[in-house]
Amino acid sequence: MWNAIQVALQQAGFVVAEVTALDKVQRSYRQVTSANAVNQDLVISVYKPNGGLEQRLAARGAAPESAWDFVETHLRQLPIAKVKDGVLEFVVERDPRRIYDRMIAWFVRHDLPVPLSAEEFLDGLRTRHLDRDGMVYLTEQVTEYDRKRAQTAQAPQAELFVSDERSAIDWLTDFLRKRPSTYQEIHPDFTVQLGAGWRKHEEKPELSSLLDDSFLRYDGNSDVPSQIHGYLSHSFRDMRGLEKTDPQLKAKAKDRWYAPDPSKAKDLEQRREKALLKEFETYRNAVGRRLKEFRLEVLRTGFKAAWSARDYKTIIGVAQKIPEETLQEDEKLLLWYDQALTRMEASG
Repeated sequence: MWNAIQVALQQAGFVVAEVTALDKVQRSYRQVTSANAVNQDLVISVYKPNGGLEQRLAARGAAPESAWDFVETHLRQLPIAKVKDGVLEFVVERDPRRIYDRMIAWFVRHDLPVPLSAEEFLDGLRTRHLDRDGMVYLTEQVTEYDRKRAQTAQAPQAELFVSDERSAIDWLTDFLRKRPSTYQEIHPDFTVQLGAGWRKHEEKPELSSLLDDSFLRYDGNSDVPSQIHGYLSHSFRDMRGLEKTDPQLKAKAKDRWYAPDPSKAKDLEQRREKALLKEFETYRNAVGRRLKEFRLEVLRTGFKAAWSARDYKTIIGVAQKIPEETLQEDEKLLLWYDQALTRMEASG
């Protein structure tokens, strides 16, 4: 329901700036008496872009400059810091991937193809804007955030709930950036994440497949990658001061998986997207039957490609093969589907 409301707001020209839970001290009669009633309400903060953003988009079209113009406008609307009970909280809307989702929604609403891939966008964020504790800021915003940060004992932590393939990759990225590890070291922690929160119809991926598709493994032949070298030098006393070519360091680093640097990540993302689109074709060609199990990443990638090609019929056709609850629970799929319906109705 909340995803449907967000999509409706976006279609009306609003951009979502924040979604927060409202704790009510006094619960309603239904909340007290019904086991199925929710105990919290959600508050959605939105804004309508101004300052000529719409006009510049109309003039430039689906260009990378239009994407960065949106990002700068969007970052100005987001809260700089959130403090609750003296604890600095993570501002979810400043997460790089959440900003990417908002940018996609902006172009989809204007019936334009998305001008940047995920890795191109994330790489651009790193070079154009500043990072603070995993959140993205404009240059003029960091002073206020740093002042708030200095007043608290701990840095805010993003809560990573693993519920589908995308969030599993995000969890692995966070894990491997902190601690490049072997498959045997990753597996126990990863298995714990695939618990009751996993989405009903989403295929559970194999850890080995996720690692092969999105990460790199050091084979022990070349110099130790900087990501692994930094971790081992910091975490193991006998590794400190060793060069990347040192045999002892190379032996310790061998078979460890690590998050790639931006240039290599882009190559991996392109390879992965190609495989996802190939699997999407099997969904599209599955005639006359509903899909019982599927990968949301395949659907999202396929819908995005179909949207860029203005192939609204494919989006609608595949959407009709998946359960309604899946569509309603995924904001990105719902947005593409609703917009495809609108375009088909307008052209019909």
